Amino acid sequence: MRPEGNAPRLSSPVGRLLRTFSWQELRHHGLRHSTAVLAVLLGVALAFAVHLINASALSEFSAAVRSVNGQADLSLRAARGLLDETLYPTVAQRPEVAVANPVIELQTQARRVTAPRRDGPAGVRAGGASAVNASPASQPLAGPASPPVALRLLGLDPLVAGPLTPLLVPRLATEVPGIDRLSLFAPDSISLNAAAQRQLGVQAGDAIALQAGLRWVPLRVVGTVSAGGGPIGVMDLAGAQDTFGLHGQLSRLDVQLQGGAQPEALLKALALPPGVIADSPDAATQRVSNVSRAYRVNLTVLALVALFTGAFLVFSILALSVAKRQQQFALLGVLGLSGRERLQLVLWESAAIGLLGSVLGLAVGTGLAATALKLLAGDLGGGYFPGIAPSLQWSPWAALLYGALGVVAAIVGGLLPARAAQQLAPAQALKGLGDAPSGRTQQWFGPLLLITGVGLTQLPAVGGLPLFAYLAVVALLVGGIACVPSAVGALLSLWPRAPLARHAALMLSVERARRMRHTATVATAGVVASLSLSVALTVMVTSFRGSVTQWLDVVLPADLYARTAKSSSGAEAMHLDHRFLNAIAALPGVQRATGIRVSSLSLRPDQPAVALLARPIGEGTGDDAPGRSLPLVSDAIPARPGLVSIYVSEAMVDLYDARPGTTLQLPLQAGQPPVTAWVRAVWRDYARQQGAIVIGEADYQRLTGDTGLNDLALHLAPEARTADLQAAIRATAAAQGLDGALLEFAEPREIRQTTLRIFDRSFAVTYWLQAVAIGIGLFGVAASFSAQVLARRKEFGLLGHLGFTRRQILGIVAGEGAALTSVGALLGLALGIAVSMVLVHVVNPQSFHWTMDLLLPWPRLAALCASVVVAGTLTALVAGRTAVGRDAVLAVKEDW
Repeated sequence: MRPEGNAPRLSSPVGRLLRTFSWQELRHHGLRHSTAVLAVLLGVALAFAVHLINASALSEFSAAVRSVNGQADLSLRAARGLLDETLYPTVAQRPEVAVANPVIELQTQARRVTAPRRDGPAGVRAGGASAVNASPASQPLAGPASPPVALRLLGLDPLVAGPLTPLLVPRLATEVPGIDRLSLFAPDSISLNAAAQRQLGVQAGDAIALQAGLRWVPLRVVGTVSAGGGPIGVMDLAGAQDTFGLHGQLSRLDVQLQGGAQPEALLKALALPPGVIADSPDAATQRVSNVSRAYRVNLTVLALVALFTGAFLVFSILALSVAKRQQQFALLGVLGLSGRERLQLVLWESAAIGLLGSVLGLAVGTGLAATALKLLAGDLGGGYFPGIAPSLQWSPWAALLYGALGVVAAIVGGLLPARAAQQLAPAQALKGLGDAPSGRTQQWFGPLLLITGVGLTQLPAVGGLPLFAYLAVVALLVGGIACVPSAVGALLSLWPRAPLARHAALMLSVERARRMRHTATVATAGVVASLSLSVALTVMVTSFRGSVTQWLDVVLPADLYARTAKSSSGAEAMHLDHRFLNAIAALPGVQRATGIRVSSLSLRPDQPAVALLARPIGEGTGDDAPGRSLPLVSDAIPARPGLVSIYVSEAMVDLYDARPGTTLQLPLQAGQPPVTAWVRAVWRDYARQQGAIVIGEADYQRLTGDTGLNDLALHLAPEARTADLQAAIRATAAAQGLDGALLEFAEPREIRQTTLRIFDRSFAVTYWLQAVAIGIGLFGVAASFSAQVLARRKEFGLLGHLGFTRRQILGIVAGEGAALTSVGALLGLALGIAVSMVLVHVVNPQSFHWTMDLLLPWPRLAALCASVVVAGTLTALVAGRTAVGRDAVLAVKEDW
């Protein structure tokens, strides 16, 4: 016989025998192990699918940005608003500059229309700027019209853009009558990429209309562009400026340098005016990646939760397998198989389970990712990649990583059953005398991990990610599970003695669960692991949803809202003016009408632009006072004379250290010095993870000269009917030569429903993970009880000889199951609430820079705990039926 410490080589005869035994066990007992394979499969599939979806979306977004930005080395843009085009000749004349490309970039809407065909080159250009700026009354758009499609519009100089953005240079359809080379410069012509043509259902020669404010501007499709990504339209620069009233303004200036020239030298020579910032074209991709990174990492971590619970299921399945094969292991031990080799045999089984589950999980994850990319377009509910329809980007290295994680999880789950097989006493096991010995965990290990977890929650985020918070969650879970034996003994010792003395079966159930708690830890730990994760996810989602609902009640004080742009990205192309707002305010039934201007403001090149909201802000207790119109999370300090007052969201505190009583430098106007603003209070904002600033409307208009509006908030008289008022507002728009049909109305109830629907879609993955965790945990409980009951046949036989009936023995088993699962449910509930506090108060603020209130949904938590207790009791009862009977009596006779 080989010494115990010498492990066989994998190529040795014993090593081959171990692998053969493992493979045969999986073949002949595949049904028993299929659930463990399924657990690994789910964990790997979910994690790998989340990775593929986000990697594909980010890759497609990067490609779309590169196709639009082209080969520029540098981009110049205004921190807020638009650039003055007088900067263009200054930059273009520098000797370091090879090409300077002026660009207008706007987000608008387009639709297909049937317009009168204008033949000949002159007909295409007829009317010029006056035609495109005419009202719908003077330039009717003959129907029918297609539904509006979100369109990214780019205005370029065709003579300059070619070297920098070859994919955006229009290819004219000169074979169509009326389209020639001069059509490229016609102010009412546009070229579309394949995505825009497909969604609009048009081709060269057809007519479309673009939304500019509350007007539809008619244009003719004269060619195509090769840029990929979402719908894109390209116009001549001057035509885009005329169409949208942006005379003398640019969105950005893309620069390509001469060979050997350095961007730093050029910027130093230019001495850019205040409010003009420079960055590389890849910076936009990096900024979006940074914003979405926390969302992607949190989804991945939540997906790996399934692997964590899967490891417990592998543990339960292999524990059951080892219990059923005690005599087989004992016979192998008698024949010369050492304890080390028995350990390796079980580890080979767990590795095989992990390998099979990982391979299947990678295939299922690939299918899930491909389906999600078609249905959700890579969004996953986060909204970080709008308009992107990515194709699947499969990575072999990522597949190898997530496959290895599945194998490692299975091996970790099989460690304790493997140790049980190693420590088996062959002579006793051949007679069926009980379980293998199990080492007891040091009592200080669990509390030490719990204390460590609490300490980790006090550490800051690393690179914007709550890495220490994730480690804290792991420490709390493992520490809580390690404390199960002691907690089981302590809780069961509190059971009153008087009822136990009158009921022998109940006394046996409770006393055995209390005194043999180390052998019962398997079942209880499974309950604690699955239930704590489910409780934590339930509390986190409920807290977030409840906080969002309360937030909506504060930020939606008006009775009716109207807007033209679906997002702030369309602010420059689809804004309103105060003349229209004043006309609405004068309508019967409108008590008060206020407008909000939403624009973007870049404070740091390495961070995404923050949202700047200009709105009426009053003092005192009026409806427009900050305390009533903003969900403040801090007291408003007094205004500082001579400084502009602003109110910042919670993200501004984390990202820019903008606390009440500090100042921020706001570059509100390109070419003008930044404005020093005084931070008066912090407010909660769940809509803008990158940060938001609220400034008084009067201060904003005085400092920027911008009087445009994006959103209208209308407070109505009690007798006013919403439908009648909407019709009156559209009629008011028509009286001013505008298209009132372009206004989108929404009541607070509708906005709340839409927001919560988006919220639920964002957390759909979380709901699935809750179901997976509960299912895996309950099956683990079933497998654990089955293993324990099978190993106790002699005990049941002895009870039968002592006079206990079969029904009484089953009652003992069921009572023991109820006692253990009840304790496990209490521990899982407590541990889950502790983990949820970390998720709510640490992970979310460090990931997304907002806070929320902890809300405990006690009815749902009670239902979760009750379902686990009932399932555990029934499982113990069913498992006991297989072990109680004539076989148990015969098992006792085997020792006589």
